[in-house]
Amino acid sequence: MDSKAEVQKTGTGAQKKIDLNDHYAIKRILDDTVSEVILARGYAEHLTLSNIKMGIGILTCAVAFLAQFYPKKLPESKPFLYGCITLYLMLNSLLQFIIYTKEKNRIMFTYPLQGSFTSTGLAISSKLPRYSDLYTLEIASSDAQSIAAHSPVELTKSVTKWFTKEGVLAEGIFWDDVQKLLDDFQSEPRKSK
Repeated sequence: MDSKAEVQKTGTGAQKKIDLNDHYAIKRILDDTVSEVILARGYAEHLTLSNIKMGIGILTCAVAFLAQFYPKKLPESKPFLYGCITLYLMLNSLLQFIIYTKEKNRIMFTYPLQGSFTSTGLAISSKLPRYSDLYTLEIASSDAQSIAAHSPVELTKSVTKWFTKEGVLAEGIFWDDVQKLLDDFQSEPRKSK
C-alpha cells in the first residue's frame, strides 16, 4: 500500500484507512477486500491471464532493453532497431487487445469451488466512476457460454456506507455485502440457453 492507504494496528486487529479524496485508493482498497472475501469463501484465484500479461510485458521490456543497448551504432543498427520497434508495437498491441477483450473491468478470475458440480469459476468486476460515490460490484461466471453459467448479479452502493469520516473501512459491513452478493449469485438459476 502507498502512503495514502495504510493499515493501522489497533487492539482488535488491523484497520484499513485511506484518504477519502483519493478516488483510486478507495477503489483499490475495496477491490482488494473483495478479493479477500472471495478467497476466504474457498475459491482459488485463476492467474493464467495475469501470467500471460506479465510474460508479454517482460518480452516487451526485453525488446526495449535490446534496442537500447545494441552494441552497433547508427546507421549500422537501423534494420535491427526497426525490427525492435515493430516487435515492441506488436507486443504492446497484443497486451492492449487482451486487456480490452478479456480482462475488461475484472479484478479477479477464480477456478470453480473445490467439490462443486459447476465447471465454471467466477469473474469479478468493479466500477467506481470518477467523481461518483457509487461503487458497482458484479459477479459473473468466468465462462459465460458454459451450460453451468449462472446469471450475473450486481451490487451498486455508495462508498459512504463502507467508510467512516476518518477514512477507515467498515470491513464487517463491506464483507457482509460482498458475501450476500456471492450467496445471491450461487442461488441464481442458471442462464437459459
